[in-house]
Amino acid sequence: MEELSIKLNDLSDEILIIILKNLYNFETLYSLIGVNKRFNRIAHDSIFTTHLTLMTFLNESIYCLPDLILDRFCLQILPEIHYKIKWLDLESTSMERILRITNYPNLYGLGLYGIDVEKAISLFINDSILTYVNKDKILSLVIDISKNKKKKKILQADMSTIVFPHIFTMFINLQYLNFGISSTFYETLSFGMSPPSFTSSNLLQLHVRVDYFTDCLYLLDGRFNQLHTFNVNIDIICSTTLTINNKVNYFWLI
Repeated sequence: MEELSIKLNDLSDEILIIILKNLYNFETLYSLIGVNKRFNRIAHDSIFTTHLTLMTFLNESIYCLPDLILDRFCLQILPEIHYKIKWLDLESTSMERILRITNYPNLYGLGLYGIDVEKAISLFINDSILTYVNKDKILSLVIDISKNKKKKKILQADMSTIVFPHIFTMFINLQYLNFGISSTFYETLSFGMSPPSFTSSNLLQLHVRVDYFTDCLYLLDGRFNQLHTFNVNIDIICSTTLTINNKVNYFWLI
């Protein structure tokens, strides 16, 4: 490691940053912070601290960081750079620890991945996990909810009537929402025969997956009066008497 450090020190900051940008930001922070003053300064650059993805991906699956890496982030790195972080991507098993370890005063984007509906209810109803997040500052939110086949009907109702509406109550200034991710492996929204009661005058972009075309039209009935981009994946399309009141600029139907 000492020999490698000497070779890296021979490179200019510009070249070193180009090389490091090919790594995940968490790898750069874990490798450089605490090595020496120069590497510490480079690691603290906004290129590596603004947007952190604290999880790994393999074969379309999401995994927690190894314990050794996660421990160091929670005990040293995150408390040291917390004021620089503007976006966090987290996975289900470690998100509570990461969100509670320190406050994030400049956080405006949050991605929550690999959570089931029970976890989502705990997050958005109980609210204890998000205590350290200034929810009024959150402008962008990505929620990746995994499907539970054994309890599909019950949990889908909970997600549509409890979790989804509470997002707009909790994050009142939300401008971008990607809910559920457009994939057959994730939960869908379904509002039944009655339109939902939530509204938002700030939401600009919505990405969502629904069961029926009627559910899509409920979301376009004027409740999001500033919405200009709507990306929707619909499982079943059938005729309806409902009409669209929103004037969106971009409408993707999948």
